[in-house]
Amino acid sequence: MKNVEFPAHFLDSLKREPGFEAQNFVEAHQNPHAITSIRLNPFKKSASKTGKQVPWCKEGLYLDTRPSFTFDPLFHAGAYYVQEASSMFIDHIIKNIKQNDEPIRVLDLCAAPGGKSTLLNSALNSTDLLVANEIIKTRVPILTDNLNRWGTANVIVTNNDPKDFSRLKGFFDIILVDAPCSGSGMFRKDPAAMNEWSEANVNLCHQRQERILADIYPALKEDGYLIYSTCSYSHQENEDILDWLCDEFEMESINIPINKEWGIVESRSVKQQAWGYRFYPGQVEGEGLFAACLKKTDSSGELPFYKNTAQQKLAVKEIDQVKAYINEPDDYYYFKVNDDWLAIGREHKESLNTLHRHLYIKKSGVRIGKLVGKDLIPDHELALSTIINKVAILQIELNYEQAIQYLRRDNIDINIQEKGWSLMTFEGLALGWAKLLPNRINNYYPKEIRILSNAPTI
Repeated sequence: MKNVEFPAHFLDSLKREPGFEAQNFVEAHQNPHAITSIRLNPFKKSASKTGKQVPWCKEGLYLDTRPSFTFDPLFHAGAYYVQEASSMFIDHIIKNIKQNDEPIRVLDLCAAPGGKSTLLNSALNSTDLLVANEIIKTRVPILTDNLNRWGTANVIVTNNDPKDFSRLKGFFDIILVDAPCSGSGMFRKDPAAMNEWSEANVNLCHQRQERILADIYPALKEDGYLIYSTCSYSHQENEDILDWLCDEFEMESINIPINKEWGIVESRSVKQQAWGYRFYPGQVEGEGLFAACLKKTDSSGELPFYKNTAQQKLAVKEIDQVKAYINEPDDYYYFKVNDDWLAIGREHKESLNTLHRHLYIKKSGVRIGKLVGKDLIPDHELALSTIINKVAILQIELNYEQAIQYLRRDNIDINIQEKGWSLMTFEGLALGWAKLLPNRINNYYPKEIRILSNAPTI
């Protein structure tokens, strides 16, 4: 057991919180054994990852030990995401409120680094659209990288302030606000977070959460769902926010069914009796989390209709060249950003145009690459995507040592007779591109995401 110094007044403040058990909580934080969990990518099946299932998420697995994910090619291929188990409860909420296959539009407002965005994406159909927004510009690249690894074409990444979304009246069917908070639920995972905690900070976070939710409210359609979550235990940031939402706006609380064996504490807010779900270490196999779901019962109006008069005029011959690299190519809308060709599901074309009019977009669908004459210089996004036409593309299967060499952007020594662009794969999943030449292999793995650290010693 390790000794844990909690912030002053912290444990006293938790004694008032629903379902809190002090002894279990303290012992869980003193236990040096860290719980490691991953969530499998349903679009990229791999037989190599096994473990005990997270009870509230079908794709979630608890691992017996924590491997070096940096040196696992399957991680870089997007076969799974390393995610804290409690956070996967959002999947259970989505499965309960999304009762049919009608196409919907979903917003993850505070999305980086991408755990909840990839989770949402896994729960959606290709006809649904996910908008993953990150407010902080420097956090957008990691969000984009993780969604690129996940591989689907029904994702748009934006970099906007919450108030920018107020212009998109009634646009989204579901909005997830994983709100910035005081972070007490991460104390076990990140002890340094204890230095930031104070009762004053809890109150500041409460005010920030109200501002964010008020800004985003108009973008939710009538009968749409707001999923609210924090990694805080404080009622000011959780149940009090639910009461404020029900008092200030036309929202009703949604009861999400849970299994008592999961150890999740079901709470009710003081004024409106709104349902919330609390995760305490020592009572669940996971870190601290609060989550809730509310339904909007009024309308904020609708977006005005804009006729898109600035359609790109693209050469049919070039589109046909690009289509050769795409599986089921007629299902997609093709467009260019500068010299790059991109593709997104045809059904998302108008949504893309609307978002482009109101928001700053960082990623749309899948970036295919650049055409140079009759040749395509393929993009890394295409390699990792689930829409690539692998039948028409050369593939080289790498063993583990070769895969690590490739991910380091080192030279790979393979005796190959073929020439041209090739997907480099590991256990059948793509890692990226290489150019096969008569006397060498050019490694095109992106420099900015290559492995820089040394392999762990065994």
